[in-house]
Amino acid sequence: MSRSNPDIDQPPVTLESLRAKLDGIDDSIHDLLMTRALVVEEVGALGAKGRVALRPGREADIIRRLLRRHTGKLPRRVLPRLWRELFAATTAMQGPYVIAVCEVQPGSGFVAAAREHFGMLTPMRTHRSPAQALAEVSAGTATVAVLPMPAEEEAAGTAWWTALLHRDEPRIHVVARLPFWSPRAEGSSTARALVVSAVPPDPSQHDRSLIGLELPLDMSRARLASAMADAGFSVGGTILRRDPYDPMALVLVDVDGLVNDTDPRLTRLATSRRPVVLGAYAVPVDGDTQ
Repeated sequence: MSRSNPDIDQPPVTLESLRAKLDGIDDSIHDLLMTRALVVEEVGALGAKGRVALRPGREADIIRRLLRRHTGKLPRRVLPRLWRELFAATTAMQGPYVIAVCEVQPGSGFVAAAREHFGMLTPMRTHRSPAQALAEVSAGTATVAVLPMPAEEEAAGTAWWTALLHRDEPRIHVVARLPFWSPRAEGSSTARALVVSAVPPDPSQHDRSLIGLELPLDMSRARLASAMADAGFSVGGTILRRDPYDPMALVLVDVDGLVNDTDPRLTRLATSRRPVVLGAYAVPVDGDTQ
């Protein structure tokens, strides 16, 4: 009785056979991408007609889930890059998708950050002021605007977040933060930005929210921190703007979790005007460890 020898029966591994195997894998990946696009079409058909197909919270959760299950030598930081391009393509399938970017100084990195996050093929318009980029979102000519991260020392004309306190219609919300993943590769944009849209943020499993307040000019940071803690908020950063010609100080507070307009903690803050929830963003990930 003859016995087969696996080492003899198996054809030798050659460069050609490995390339053929890779071709088969590429075809399978392509088939799955086309299948995913069909499912996205079904999702779009079930969604509200005319609503912007923007789900930054869900996109963040997808990337987090993939990073948790990832193994092998393929660098983890590749996954967010690949899926961001995929998200951009499938979002564009569901309706107009235009990005307005505020880049006050040419070469400051905001266009590069927007390209990295929203895809190389997504239509993008550049503006020299936050007000111009916000105006595009308000007019419906842009889906989102990419704006510089608020800073305490910024000039009044660039403190775009103060405009969101007025709750104008359509109401503009913060919906994402850039960059979404780190570490940054050498040569990558180092710009830090917030993304705003005329749709409310959708929740992810790990969010932070931005709350705007009007407070007396003599309000100290210590008193503010104490009031926020007493109301039940876990506070991160705080920006306090005092204008000597304005009787009230404007405050931007970054807090843990997803906060909406009906959150009962807002009523516990003793302010002359009800706090305004400016939006929320999914907490960025470390692509090498998460």
